[in-house]
Amino acid sequence: MLTNYYTVSGFAENEIIIQKSRFLTSVNRAETEEEAQHFIQKIKKLHPSANHNCSAYMIGEHNLIQKANDDGEPTGTAGIPMLEVLKKRDLKDTVVVVTRYFGGIKLGGGGLIRAYGRSTTEGINAAGIVRRSLNRLVTTVIDYTWLGKIENEIRSSSYPLKEIHYLEDVSIESYVKDEEFDQFVEWMTELTNGKAIIKSGEKVYLEEKISAYFDNN
Repeated sequence: MLTNYYTVSGFAENEIIIQKSRFLTSVNRAETEEEAQHFIQKIKKLHPSANHNCSAYMIGEHNLIQKANDDGEPTGTAGIPMLEVLKKRDLKDTVVVVTRYFGGIKLGGGGLIRAYGRSTTEGINAAGIVRRSLNRLVTTVIDYTWLGKIENEIRSSSYPLKEIHYLEDVSIESYVKDEEFDQFVEWMTELTNGKAIIKSGEKVYLEEKISAYFDNN
C-alpha cells in the first residue's frame, strides 16, 4: 500500500468554450477499470448528440492501468493529451471524459491538443485534489487519572482523534500515519511514564484537501 498518493475529490463538471466549440469535462474517481468504463458510458448516454466523448483514466497504485480514447478526433489529439495531464499530476484512480460539441471552426491538431489538455486541467481544478495518507488506527489504553492530560495532548497534536471509549480503563482511538507510528509510541510512552498500553489496529487512508495544486499543463 502506498504511504501517500493524490487523486480527485470526486465527481465534478466544468465547461469551456473554444472557437465556438463546447468542451464539457466530467471528472470522477474510479478504483477499477470497470468503474472507469461505466462512468465513460454513463457520460456518453447523457450526451448522445455530442460530436465526441474523449476519455482517459489512470488506475492502480503503480499506474498500471492507463487508457486514452480519441473517440473520433484525429489520433493523438484528445485522449493522449488528457492522459498526460493525469500523468503529470500523478493522479491515481481518476477518470476524465471531455465531451465536445463542434462549433463549426476547426482547431487543427495543435489546437485540439491544447483544448483537450486545458479542458482536463480545468475539470480537475473543479473537482479538487485530495492527498490520501495511509494511517494506522491506534488505541491507547490508560488509567482514568491520565485522561485529561492525554486527551488534551492528542487533540492538540497532528494525530486525528477518532473516538474515546470509557470502560474499565480509557481507550483512546486516534489515527497515526504509518511512518510516524514509532514516533507516536515513543511520545505516548514518555507522556504516561510508560503506563500506556498502545495497540496498533487496521490501516486506513485519510483524505486531506489540497488547496493549491500545481498546473503544469
